[in-house]
Amino acid sequence: MFGVPGPGTLMAHHVWLRACTPTDRAHVREALDLPPPLLVVDAHRGLRGPYTGAGALLRAVAPEAFRHAPDLAVRHNTELATAAPELAVHVPTAWSTLEWTVSDERRTRFYSRLHTRGIADGITAFLRTHLDQADGPRTLVVDNVHHADQTDREFLAVLLRRMDPARLTVVVGTDHDDLDDPPGPLSVSLPRVLPEFARVVDGPSVARHHDDRTYVDSDGTTDNPDAIAEYRALPKEERARLHDERCDALYALGEQSLALGAIPFHAERGTRRATLGVNALKHALGHCRKVGLYHAAADLALRGRALVERTREPGLWWHFTEGAAAALATSGRADEAALVYDEARSVTENPEQQLRLAYGTAMLHVRHLPAHRRDPAQARGWMDLAIALADRLTDPREAAFHGVFARNGLALIEVRDGHTDEALRLVDAGLAALDQEHALLHSVLRLNRGLVLAAAGRFEDALDEHFANTVLDPGFPEHHFHVGTLLRRLGRDREAIEAFERVLTLSPPFPEVHYNLADAWSELGDARRALAEFDQVLDLDPEHLRAYVNRAALRFEVGDTHGAREDVEAGLLLAPEDPHLLCVKAKLLAEDGDLRAAAAVLSTAVRHDPSFASAWALRGQLRFETGDFTGALADLDRAVALDDSPEVRFNRAVVFEKVGRYRDAAEDYRAVVDTYEDARSRLDFCLRAVG
Repeated sequence: MFGVPGPGTLMAHHVWLRACTPTDRAHVREALDLPPPLLVVDAHRGLRGPYTGAGALLRAVAPEAFRHAPDLAVRHNTELATAAPELAVHVPTAWSTLEWTVSDERRTRFYSRLHTRGIADGITAFLRTHLDQADGPRTLVVDNVHHADQTDREFLAVLLRRMDPARLTVVVGTDHDDLDDPPGPLSVSLPRVLPEFARVVDGPSVARHHDDRTYVDSDGTTDNPDAIAEYRALPKEERARLHDERCDALYALGEQSLALGAIPFHAERGTRRATLGVNALKHALGHCRKVGLYHAAADLALRGRALVERTREPGLWWHFTEGAAAALATSGRADEAALVYDEARSVTENPEQQLRLAYGTAMLHVRHLPAHRRDPAQARGWMDLAIALADRLTDPREAAFHGVFARNGLALIEVRDGHTDEALRLVDAGLAALDQEHALLHSVLRLNRGLVLAAAGRFEDALDEHFANTVLDPGFPEHHFHVGTLLRRLGRDREAIEAFERVLTLSPPFPEVHYNLADAWSELGDARRALAEFDQVLDLDPEHLRAYVNRAALRFEVGDTHGAREDVEAGLLLAPEDPHLLCVKAKLLAEDGDLRAAAAVLSTAVRHDPSFASAWALRGQLRFETGDFTGALADLDRAVALDDSPEVRFNRAVVFEKVGRYRDAAEDYRAVVDTYEDARSRLDFCLRAVG
């Protein structure tokens, strides 16, 4: 009836279950032959806001998971406390870095919009470890996903891709309508992932019956048209009274996640909307901004802005306005943020607010707008205005703080324009002007100073700055990451590995950390560890092109030609013209004995990237092996001109020797005599040949 497998058939894939109502979807599930249930959760964002579904899952499984593996609380503290705030008392503090020591007005560092992708990966890793204790496969049902916050959608997209359905079958429940993405750029799209990793099971198109909750008791999430009509028929005062009662009952439960969903929903509809409603929205907005939940933060801020009158409550109106613009900008909705900035600019004369508006508008052109629409001139103009407004503030302490902050923004613009000396001057001036009490801004400036120094090629000095920050703010993972990248650039790979491994203990899963670890282990000759780290990268990010490139090359080196071929094919789907992957493909073809096909692949590589020395060198080797000595020399000459490496010099010397150009061969052998043992004897032979 529903297009499902017959009895006794265990599904070895995830399920996208579509029917009109939760009741209908539950009826369809009963006809499916699924593994035993792990949990059924409702992901409707009206209940608990961000991570409504993931939070319910974590609250249910965390106690047992902690009993079996107590270290999970430490390893995933940020993910657990963010998705299920009620668990924060059961895990080591996730928020101990400097941004948590200052007031909201003084906070100058926020998470990036990609932070929630790490949260999703961390929850998935937590769940996979927990399921290791299970005695068989399980089923997780997540319903009302069409009403879910973007955080839950992102988590489900990651879970569907990374979770083996033989361990956990995920059933995603939606209605029949198209599942659309929210506005703005996304790290992963659930509408794209669902058809790839889940089989569609459609239920009836007409609802049979509905839940019997009232509209208010369902926190506005019921699908029952009778309950909705009954609510709308009530007098306005009666509706408000019911919202008050429900709001008070939810407050009494003392659960923070309710304060992100149902509580503000009722508070802004009750009799105390001007006080309790505003405060509920303000609290939820503050929490979501602080922990990086920007889609929800934008929604909450816009709702709060609509609830207050600008002329009567200018402070609250500004709080919600700034929160809305900042959340919209950070979530990639720069055009919407610009509209909020423009509207606010037209109605406020407050110098500090005008300063913040100018700074925010400048950052749209520095960071948040799509790259092709950023305007450096506009960015500089708005930042200059922010600096001028800061200098005119009457409070010297406020003037100093905002002046340093704005000049730090201008330094970023200078770096983008290639003016590293001027950027360094601005940052140094800011550090000199700061009071010691501004530890967070001091740390931000030192981080930026390190980045500017690195951009100027002063790696040792940059390393000193980032090392200093690891002392000033040891729990902030980005400082350790920058230390690791600089140590790698300085050839200190073992120390870099220590820094990157420190990052892993301080943050949710982060593909670039594993990528850098893989490269460092590869540089140290530990192929096993390098391959394990590349595996981690591609588990977290299956579109990480450089990981495919490097893992393919390493697999080829260790003799895993099958694995190398898989990586080349997967990588070329992402970048069909990538010269590094084409080189590995050529090596595989040569390994199979098809030298001409290999040379043709390399011809494609050098056509797309004429500056890629390795492709010229490899094609020169292949031409030599096929007897085309003239072509081989032409290619090796080009390779030496691009990258005068000992290996290419030695290979060219062999060709010179082969064609009797002993003097040229001797010159190349002499250049690499300290690198290759047999270069000495071949040099002697060539010297004797030329007398």
